[in-house]
Amino acid sequence: MKSFDDLPKRDRNHSLEDEAEAAFGALISASDVFVFQGSDRKDYGADCQIEVVLNGQATNVRVHVQLKGTERALNADGSFSIPVDRANLNYLIAQPYSFYVGYHSPSKSLRVGFVDAVLRRYEHSGTDWTDQQSLTISFIEALTVDRLSRLASLALSGSRIARDRRIAQTTATIEAMPDVVREAKPELHVPEDPNLARQLSERLYESGADRVLSAAFEQFLSVLGADHDAMGFCYMAEINLGMGYQSPDVERIEAALTHFRSKLDTGRFRVGSLYYTIGNALSALDQEQEAKASYIAALEDSDFSSSSEMAAQCYKNLGTSFERLGDEGIAAEHYLEALRLNPNLPEAHNALAHYHHRNGRYEEALSYFDSVVFTDRQLGRTSTIAGWRINVLFSLGDTRAAFREINGLLSKADSEPWIWPWCARQVSAFGRISVESAQLALAFWDRCIEMHPQLGRVRAERLLTSFYLRAKGHDIGEYSEFRSVFDDHIAIVDAEDAALPWDRLGHWAQDEGDWEEAELCFRKAYEMAGGHYGYCLGTALNFLGRFEESRPILLEQAEHLQPDAMSWFQLGLANSNTGRASEAIAAYEKAIELDPEYDIAMFNLGGVLWNEGEIVAAEDVWLRAVEKFPNHELVQKVYTRLDLIR
Repeated sequence: MKSFDDLPKRDRNHSLEDEAEAAFGALISASDVFVFQGSDRKDYGADCQIEVVLNGQATNVRVHVQLKGTERALNADGSFSIPVDRANLNYLIAQPYSFYVGYHSPSKSLRVGFVDAVLRRYEHSGTDWTDQQSLTISFIEALTVDRLSRLASLALSGSRIARDRRIAQTTATIEAMPDVVREAKPELHVPEDPNLARQLSERLYESGADRVLSAAFEQFLSVLGADHDAMGFCYMAEINLGMGYQSPDVERIEAALTHFRSKLDTGRFRVGSLYYTIGNALSALDQEQEAKASYIAALEDSDFSSSSEMAAQCYKNLGTSFERLGDEGIAAEHYLEALRLNPNLPEAHNALAHYHHRNGRYEEALSYFDSVVFTDRQLGRTSTIAGWRINVLFSLGDTRAAFREINGLLSKADSEPWIWPWCARQVSAFGRISVESAQLALAFWDRCIEMHPQLGRVRAERLLTSFYLRAKGHDIGEYSEFRSVFDDHIAIVDAEDAALPWDRLGHWAQDEGDWEEAELCFRKAYEMAGGHYGYCLGTALNFLGRFEESRPILLEQAEHLQPDAMSWFQLGLANSNTGRASEAIAAYEKAIELDPEYDIAMFNLGGVLWNEGEIVAAEDVWLRAVEKFPNHELVQKVYTRLDLIR
């Protein structure tokens, strides 16, 4: 029976794997940031997955782990090496922050080797490693609870960024997707190695990638920690964005204040530079009085002020604080001092351009705007300068130059959504000041409609520009031909913007002598906006002999909305034709009182008096009218009537 005691022997590798799993499991249990999600059943290349836990809640943020064990002696540098299949590395690299755990049996220690680090080392080795079947991993750094905590925070922040981007795209309408994609935060894979993260944040900041640093802020914070010197680059990026007329992240900028203030007494940084950065943070938070004091403190530091470039920037920002505190004159002096120190400083040229623009000195404003050349960090502001140049050029009457600037700026409209609305406001304000501007504006509005066909206000502006050109004697086609174009546009226009185009169309119909068409157009305008549009409707109704309809509309105009001579005259006409002689007389007298040169009102007043049998009064009014307007076409008719009583 002893033959049945011959059992399989346990391989040492199995024991080593058990030791490694037990040690790793104990470490995971000791942490409160990860839990096991079991072994990989198929084990194509990951032994297990661990899931991030946040405040006791499962997050479904998982990290893939491959366990490796060895009994070999340590290398001379204290590390140990374990070979892995290259295919295993390829498998793990698909998931962010995957890592190898190396277990050294003799020392009972766990060490970590991140897949990213292995890939980076081989990629920079100068050898064609992609043909190798196996790779060697050197395990140097200990895997600790603190290291796991940092990794959990990093994996969670990265996962949330990707999740939020995916949710934004999933929930957006198809029409909104281009804007969602355009406005999405930049994506950055932040290395878990603090030294690499430090180098990356510094390089990104120096290259002006403030938005990238801001988008990855939480990831850098996870790797570096709030007090790390390199977090200063992330904090400065937030300050730059806050000062760049974007909505500041108040919490991050307040954290930046704490960070930089804590460095003042360390003796490791230039105090002037710290005060300058603190001033920027305070300015981004609209705390301009405190910002001003901080900038002054920076300039009092001789090391800082000895750099003309930094001092110039500080003088410019100090000027901005003075400007926001209401002292434009002192602000302008500081801008000029900044340019004395650095004649090419774009922010100072820009600030002086706006200073002169606000005060109506457009030639000076244009000169300074022309001198603004922003660096890579400020590249997006170049479009903003072009936008202001448009306004200045229009204000100077240089219409063609303004529209050339518009055409250039519109080429960037796909990436900067503010451009179309801004240009539309400028053309709306200045596009009907001359025939030349209106002709160029018409082409602009057609282009705008092509890009934004559902914007009714744009179509209204297009119609009003056409009416302006017609009023200036420019041929825009026959009425019937234009009416079909009008109908296509007006169907998209909101009621509040459609009244004026309907009114203008009514005046064109009136000029054509088509009072029925004119009444239809004026009624549309009146029904949409009421108010002063009632005068034209009432007048059209009078011309059509519909005096009972016109009278209440004209009464409102004359007594409340538009109490001028013309309203009182039209009311007099309606009253006289509806049997209200005394009210007609009063209305005509009011019209003459308001405009003593209103010839037809005087003749009509005499006519009403005559018809009412007040012959003497009629004769008196007519004789005064004849004396005052001897060449009027009604003079002969008056003399004929007066001859009847002589």
